Amino acid sequence: MDMKQLAKEIIGGRRLRRGENLSFFEEVDLEELIGGADLIRQSLCGNRVDLCTIINGRGGRCSENCKFCAQSAHNHTGCTEHGMLTAEEVLEDCKAREAAGVHAYSIVTAGRTVEGKDLDRLVETYALLHRECGLRLCASHGLISEEAFARLKQAGVEMYHANIETSERYFPFICTTHTFQDKLREIELAKAAGLTVCSGGIIGMGETWQDRLDMALTLAELEIPSIPINALIPVKGTPFEGLTPLTQEEILRTVAMFRYLNPTAYIRMAAGRNYFPDGGKRLFRAGVNATITGDMLTTVGNNTAQDREMLTGMGFDILTAVSKKER
Repeated sequence: MDMKQLAKEIIGGRRLRRGENLSFFEEVDLEELIGGADLIRQSLCGNRVDLCTIINGRGGRCSENCKFCAQSAHNHTGCTEHGMLTAEEVLEDCKAREAAGVHAYSIVTAGRTVEGKDLDRLVETYALLHRECGLRLCASHGLISEEAFARLKQAGVEMYHANIETSERYFPFICTTHTFQDKLREIELAKAAGLTVCSGGIIGMGETWQDRLDMALTLAELEIPSIPINALIPVKGTPFEGLTPLTQEEILRTVAMFRYLNPTAYIRMAAGRNYFPDGGKRLFRAGVNATITGDMLTTVGNNTAQDREMLTGMGFDILTAVSKKER
């Protein structure tokens, strides 16, 4: 397979579909694959990089049994547990992140859903952030109701995060307390509420290459514009603690493949950049054009100032946050 020629065809409008023979992604020369992915990124997305950051708004004691998660009550990781943060606590953090130069800010909560008084506090918090800060507001609160989506939208939330995690085939091997279809339903509810959707998954959980390919195809079919990819960091106390971490080559091959299948999306590198010694420069030459920066939920992320310096030095545009009036 001539990857440069394929890249040019994708730039020209071709889209790879389910049912085509896409086995070459696993076998083609890695450097040729990366080169084509970078060409697609440059041609269809330009040099803009989107930086987002997250805060753990409610930690631990999650009822869901996701095998990868440090915050699941089914796992025994000793993670920090706390109730919903106050609006003032989140605002202070959001202003600090905005000053550091990120473009988007997301509150993430452990648990199957958010409802009742916790939902009321979240709505109050987002409304405050919307008034006081200029960042794009994102939310990640599990399997919430149609009414909750409407309230988040009204409070100023623009994007909802709902990872599909893996392929539909492999999903039951990582979680049984909710289903792949539950995830798809949340994505449709978010869209119906007028929210943009951020959805991706985790690689390195024991899935096959075909599972990764299937996940990328599903996200393409859902027309997801922001796709976070996490390389599993095995956490002690989870069922996946003994899994062998992915190699740099496996991660690079995966993110490049996602770029071919989702050519205009933000391919957002989340957990796993610490597998690269330099902050993951090669990832941004393999199709990645967005990242989570700052402290992660359960692992230490990359420092925002260092990320901005690295990416600017690579020739990327690290623009300031877009004001509400320009959206």
